[in-house]
Amino acid sequence: MQIADLLNAMPGAVAQGLIWGIMAIGVYITFKIQDVADLTVDGTMSLGGAVCVTLIASGQNIWIAILAATISGMLAGLITGIFHTKMGIPVILAGILTQLGLYSINLKILGGKSNQAISADKYDLIVSLRYVKNVAFYKNTIFIVAIFVIAIIAILYWFFGTARGCSIRATGCNPNMSRAQGINTNFNTVIGLMISNGLVGLASALYSQYQGFADVNAGRGAIVIGLAAVIIGTVLFEKIFHNFALKLLSVAIGAVIYYAVLQIVIWLGLDTNYLKLLSALVVAFFLAVPYWKKKYFTKPVKKGAKTNA
Repeated sequence: MQIADLLNAMPGAVAQGLIWGIMAIGVYITFKIQDVADLTVDGTMSLGGAVCVTLIASGQNIWIAILAATISGMLAGLITGIFHTKMGIPVILAGILTQLGLYSINLKILGGKSNQAISADKYDLIVSLRYVKNVAFYKNTIFIVAIFVIAIIAILYWFFGTARGCSIRATGCNPNMSRAQGINTNFNTVIGLMISNGLVGLASALYSQYQGFADVNAGRGAIVIGLAAVIIGTVLFEKIFHNFALKLLSVAIGAVIYYAVLQIVIWLGLDTNYLKLLSALVVAFFLAVPYWKKKYFTKPVKKGAKTNA
């Protein structure tokens, strides 16, 4: 094992981490802000790529393809939201139903094939694995995706500071109190799911360009990666990142750390068949850290302790 091989692979891990960081920000909106577990993500992560690649291959402008992928993700979130708010289906089951239906839709979009390739030689792709190293910074995948991440964080920071954004945050924090204040919590839940899955669709569009193809199974296990990024970023940076924008940034950084760790593990010789197992263990570990800190490392408050007047 040569350390040079690891260093040579790291730019790709950073680029991939940033792309999945966009998806993880979408997961953060549902998991942390709305306090719901949305499993639509696995289907949306395939949907956005399928829409983007199909439109690019048909000759459409690449920015239109990315926009269409984002909108398709928002529509997937809308469907989950309707299942939950209008049909009374628990949100976790609503997400599973949408994810299941999207598999057939993604196959149809891809023309009945399980995948469809696009080449950086034939199409002027915005990001690509080829552009990770040895290209001008304005063409470099890491630089371009970082711009996307910064722009998304800025837009979300603005939006969640508006009246609508604050009501969405209030809905996730305390839905009963929000309803008592006259807030339409069902509408806010649907909007949150649409924003979340729109970001996942955008990430999928970029990821399909990055790897050079769209695959109907590309989103399998995506929710685990998203949760891993959210939990890693939260656990590592919660003490220093208190601003909402910085919390979103920590999620993107968490995704980069996740992929960097995976790259190191692969470099060490782990069988790649165990990567899903490793992902599950990473999520389980970081989910357990707050519990362990509270149970084993927090000093109990003594009852009847004297307080200063």
